[in-house]
Amino acid sequence: MADEKDREETAVAEFHKKIKEAFEVFDHESNNTVDVREIGTIIRSLGCCPSEGELHDLIAELEEEEPTGYIRFEKFLPVMTEILLERRYRPIPEDVLLRAFEVLDTAKRGFLTKDELIKYMTEEGEPFSQEEMEEMLSAAIDPESNSINYKDYISMMVIDEN
Repeated sequence: MADEKDREETAVAEFHKKIKEAFEVFDHESNNTVDVREIGTIIRSLGCCPSEGELHDLIAELEEEEPTGYIRFEKFLPVMTEILLERRYRPIPEDVLLRAFEVLDTAKRGFLTKDELIKYMTEEGEPFSQEEMEEMLSAAIDPESNSINYKDYISMMVIDEN
């Protein structure tokens, strides 16, 4: 029992250190607050992948009774620690991503063209914003073929949790 408690305390201490480091990158005034618009980036830098809806709900939970446009570290730390302990917002596994791309690649070519990718990412499901789309294209599209070899892209993007 004591070993398990020690392991959890060690994990919590490690999470606190990572959360503080990630938060401080965006605490430009060094006053223990960050712009609410940076919260998604901070959370994603900690290996969590919430949807926009989940992120919106989380921000609503973090904001004070009267939203100021800033999130305080004291509010963020316990909520983010709990998220990491519960392993919420985990990234989608590699095999699931691969199957999703294969569904979109009806011709089974092993790639999608830039135009196909834009169409799927902006017209289906939770659409990407223009900024998100440009960021993804810059990382995903091979400039020579103007397409994405999705197996290579997935292996580059997946976080190895081992």
